[in-house]
Amino acid sequence: MLEVDVTKALGDFSLEIAFSSGPGITGLFGRSGAGKTSLVNMIAGLQGPDRGRIAIDGAAVDDTANGIHVPPHRRRIGYVFQDARLFPHFSVRGNLDYGRRMNGLAHDAETESRIVQLLGIEHLLDRRPGALSGGERQRVALARALLCRPRLLLLDEPLGALDGERKAEILPYLEKLRDEGGVPMVYVSHDASELRRLASHVVVLRHGRVVADGGTDVLADLANADSIDPAPLRRQA
Repeated sequence: MLEVDVTKALGDFSLEIAFSSGPGITGLFGRSGAGKTSLVNMIAGLQGPDRGRIAIDGAAVDDTANGIHVPPHRRRIGYVFQDARLFPHFSVRGNLDYGRRMNGLAHDAETESRIVQLLGIEHLLDRRPGALSGGERQRVALARALLCRPRLLLLDEPLGALDGERKAEILPYLEKLRDEGGVPMVYVSHDASELRRLASHVVVLRHGRVVADGGTDVLADLANADSIDPAPLRRQA
């Protein structure tokens, strides 16, 4: 379970965000500049809140009242970016192994084989990233993050740089990961159709504030994102 209750000043912009989420995929939805990436960077530990608490499975990774800020490499959080960020001089196999080694984890052939098969990248292991499609690179990035044995996976617009064909290619793998991967995920997107397909819980942000929090049906209230009022639209248990 992820629990967030934080405030953060970022120049003229500020975040004031509180929500909690459980298993499956929690979608963070909002227009560009809503604060989505700033929030996931805080969850990842890349920056700390000015005030508040972030906890995973009941254990605080940030708690300003008690002086807690767990560094990113000790949070056991996987982070997948829009551009995959693979090492071009490593093969796919080398990229997968890099994350494991940097986290000091022993090689687990059974887990590696399961994740490689789950994401359908068995035939890519000896290729370099430059020889992969955008969808293939994102699947490798997902596998690398999972091999770090995260207790939470953050996906920041993972399909944002892909065309419609590549999105259609990778969405079934994300559904499979949701259903079989066993790792809770926070999925950042400004595409409501992606979240309706993938998420079980949606948090809608505007101007650094939560304006809706609930099931995917909250997206039905947002037919025109420009009309979102800063006051909460709905809050569901």
